[in-house]
Amino acid sequence: MNTTSNRKRRISAVAILSLAASVAATGTGLAATTPPSTVHATAATAAAAPPRSFQGTLPAPTGTYAAGEDVIHLTDASRPDPWVPSSGPRQLTVTMVYPAVPGTGTPAPYMTLGEAAGILQHRKMPASSGITPQNLAGVTTHAFDGARPQRGKHPLVVLSAAAENPRMMLTSLATELASHGYVVALVGHTYEDTGETLADGQTPPCAICDDPKLDFDSVAAGRARDVSFVIDQLTHGNSAWRLAHLIDKHEIGMAGHSIGGAAAADTMIADPRVRAGVNMDGTFHPAPMPGQINRPFLMLSHAPGSGDDYTDWEQTWAALGGYKKWLTVAGADHFSFSDGDLLQEQAGFPAPPLSPERGVEITREYVTAFFDQTLKGIHRPLLDGPSPTNPEVLFQH
Repeated sequence: MNTTSNRKRRISAVAILSLAASVAATGTGLAATTPPSTVHATAATAAAAPPRSFQGTLPAPTGTYAAGEDVIHLTDASRPDPWVPSSGPRQLTVTMVYPAVPGTGTPAPYMTLGEAAGILQHRKMPASSGITPQNLAGVTTHAFDGARPQRGKHPLVVLSAAAENPRMMLTSLATELASHGYVVALVGHTYEDTGETLADGQTPPCAICDDPKLDFDSVAAGRARDVSFVIDQLTHGNSAWRLAHLIDKHEIGMAGHSIGGAAAADTMIADPRVRAGVNMDGTFHPAPMPGQINRPFLMLSHAPGSGDDYTDWEQTWAALGGYKKWLTVAGADHFSFSDGDLLQEQAGFPAPPLSPERGVEITREYVTAFFDQTLKGIHRPLLDGPSPTNPEVLFQH
């Protein structure tokens, strides 16, 4: 994956729903490439068409447990915010998803109204799209506020989303992991996406999204510091989370999408507490050097196509010293590994060759199997080689 093509994917990462606006506005799925002679006609058609009503639903988790949810707010008094120093110490919003007793709690919203409004404002979506803060915040998540936790201790998995994407874009993966006995921390990286609602109720916009000279190495390294701070707060004696006793602090993993995947590698290099990592379709910033990561690592990506340069992945593969797997998924695109393609489809935008439902299913299945094997010590034959039930998944090494 070359730097140019992947920068474009990262910068467009919030296009989860933005292109749906084009679909709704034209009624056809044509975007900026619509021939000039047809623009006025399609605009008139759009004016006459009834408004869409977006209703999003994430797939239900498949594990034994329900998924409970808490949102916590953390402040790292040891460092100023790296992007807006004038805002004071680094503030983070984290969604905790945990194994819960089925039938307890109340349905959790996908995001706050402020976070939903931030996405719509950032993407300049018209009212004709049918996507409102209310229905975007109301996407069905299958997570439950205040749900009664399952007893015992469970491995912790930290998740980091793509550039410009708020943390909840990995909710379908988080609920799946929780249903299989993991505590999950979805970390919102403040000022790096369309908006994370902070402890004071404010949802500041992205401070770095439009910077053409943004240093992604610095972004990945900063996220690694965010993640280590979150782990500190969740595993120290006076924990910031009421259910921290659920966490087995000796079994910690991390997975990330796009720049979040790069951050997973950076975090493993900087923090030995993270015992296993996953990069989902992200350019490494930078590629690890030999000897830096000798613990389990999974690389999961779309299959290479025209314009893709996997040099950094080849370098990383050669440098990794522990248990490792490199899988590609035929027909996938960059957003197949998050909630992105699924929400785009539900908003009316055409899907990639791989159906969004399959993209989510494959991501959940292989990431869960990887953490089962590396954090729980449960052998998962799924990781041994190609599977007839998942013909889209190709083992690269």
